[in-house]
Amino acid sequence: MSRWPAAASDSVLNGSDLDPFDICAVGPVVEGAGGRITGWQDERLGLASRGPIPASASAPLHAREPRATGRVGAGGKHAARPARSPGMDQTIVPFDLHRMFLGDTTPLFALEILFRVVVIYGYTLLLVRWVGGRGVVQLSLVEFLLVIAIGSAVGDAVLYPDTPLLNALVVITVVVAINKALDLMILRHERAKRLIDGVPVALVEDGRILPEGLAARDIGTAEVISRLRLQGIRNLGEVEHLYIEGGGAFSTFRSKEARPGLPIVPPAEIRPLPRLTDPALAPGGLACCTRCGALSEAAEVLPDGACPQCDHGHWTLPRIGETGLHDAPKGDR
Repeated sequence: MSRWPAAASDSVLNGSDLDPFDICAVGPVVEGAGGRITGWQDERLGLASRGPIPASASAPLHAREPRATGRVGAGGKHAARPARSPGMDQTIVPFDLHRMFLGDTTPLFALEILFRVVVIYGYTLLLVRWVGGRGVVQLSLVEFLLVIAIGSAVGDAVLYPDTPLLNALVVITVVVAINKALDLMILRHERAKRLIDGVPVALVEDGRILPEGLAARDIGTAEVISRLRLQGIRNLGEVEHLYIEGGGAFSTFRSKEARPGLPIVPPAEIRPLPRLTDPALAPGGLACCTRCGALSEAAEVLPDGACPQCDHGHWTLPRIGETGLHDAPKGDR
């Protein structure tokens, strides 16, 4: 069906949102009947042309109607293009209070909005909990979702003229109400607090990285080691406990006494750890797993035994306190 409006012989029309097949079909007919059809800036039409396309019953009429066509008139002034709503043919009336606040919203659709908000909020909550919330350190999980939901609702209402403000106000109100209800649940019910805020998970214990803790929060060993280096820790032996809190923050507790552990300074990506294969070269008879930092008797795991904690098969020299790495023979590096 053609999107061209019907016209009398003296009309100047603006076809809105036209595609090449609309333009190419109508153009020859208009020109053949003595009319005039061009692009918005009075350019010739082609396959690359898009609407709106002004068409006039005659060339003189086309030339003297700058208000309708948006072209430069005899006075040398450029007529403004009328404001139009996306996908609509009628001109937007500024400050139309009915359009701004109500639009075409019906009571049943308003109820649908409430349902959509509840579904999206719950789904987003599950997604953020699944991700782990490690990036949300200064805000609680509920506050983080509140910021996202309100920002989305406000953005649509501000940017799109065909989005009634009432819809955005309803969304914001429902989101804030859900937020307050969740706060009350967290305060009054321990189970709700654990489900919404999460629980701490141990990542390091007595100088050893816990694979089960990493799996529970989907964290890699490299991230844990990086966090420890940022706190000035040189080897895992300095760490008694490391936890990741429900909100994603890391809590570190240092050992009171110096003990051997996996060296993490400098990073292994800059200076690879020396490979230990000979039990006779192990200081104190201990070998250190290069993946989890667990200490084992060198005579039991060298040269290529698997770590009893993480099943890794590479070993290195442990570090004690602030001392440097023990040197291994060149053949064992």
